[in-house]
Amino acid sequence: MRILVIGGNGFLGRPLVTELVRHGHNVAVLHRNPADSQGAQVEQMRGDRNRLADSMADIRHFAPQIIVDMILSSANQADEIAEFARTIGARVVAISSMDVYRAFGIVLGSESGPLEPMPLTEDSALRTGPRSYPPEVVKTMKQIFTWLDENYDKVAVEQAIMRAGTANTIVRLPMVYGPGDPLHRMYGVLRRVADGRAAIILPDDHAAWRGPRGYVGNVAHAIALAATSDAARGRTYHICEEPCLTELEWQQQIAAQANWGGKFVVLPKAAVPPHLFMPGNAAQHVVAKCDRIRNELGYREPFSTSAAIRQTIAWEGENPPATAGFHRFDYAAEDAALAP
Repeated sequence: MRILVIGGNGFLGRPLVTELVRHGHNVAVLHRNPADSQGAQVEQMRGDRNRLADSMADIRHFAPQIIVDMILSSANQADEIAEFARTIGARVVAISSMDVYRAFGIVLGSESGPLEPMPLTEDSALRTGPRSYPPEVVKTMKQIFTWLDENYDKVAVEQAIMRAGTANTIVRLPMVYGPGDPLHRMYGVLRRVADGRAAIILPDDHAAWRGPRGYVGNVAHAIALAATSDAARGRTYHICEEPCLTELEWQQQIAAQANWGGKFVVLPKAAVPPHLFMPGNAAQHVVAKCDRIRNELGYREPFSTSAAIRQTIAWEGENPPATAGFHRFDYAAEDAALAP
């Protein structure tokens, strides 16, 4: 197949392109960095996702059968790519997020009412609010994910894509970790391990919270299946690891793979330093089932969770972040909370 990947040189795009090429597909990548090459087998298109009209002649010349858009952000972008794909007879695979669910809105405080029941399926209730994140959060996110626009809303993206064509596909992602992770999700644990901390504190509500995760190599494999399978036409899929671990269980797995000899201490939230609080409503879990993609497309994870964690730890060791990002460290306050 001829497959165009928009945003195919990023954290998730690069392993996706590698997967597609490995299976013999003719792949082109649209991105902004003219110096970035992924080998002679991949056609490079220089262009800006926010100025897609400037690249349409090049895309028409490549004549993709499938367009995988990794960086859709708003309804306007979705309408544009869906209409263009219709004119050239291509199917769109839109990469979305589990932040479309009402449950996620409850976590963030943008949705009111009772907690959403778990587990989530692809047919669970979506958010009703106009945005998943407030404008100030989107502004901060844009510093890391430069493709975001101010009207970021994956619910609107999905509606536009599916309204435009019955053959299009939606893939909803979890929190993705792995080599290249721009958020350095494991850094909070790994830095404390490296600093020789004897204990890591978690507030009780955060320790018990369950949220969806996925290793970048496994997620790329799942997207490749959705892009190249006729059974995926008109379908929406989850991707996430199962079982869904609590935050405590997840951090324990990271610490075990890092050979840490310390202990985790779960304390009532009132006894925990504020810099360790989880933002949002931890009473609402976000546990997703992946039966549909497993049953319909035969999805199985190429990488075990333990192998995925080890590879991520190795990458983090070689690529420490320039800043702490959303992680916070105050060892004096943590020591005070641990004192008898």
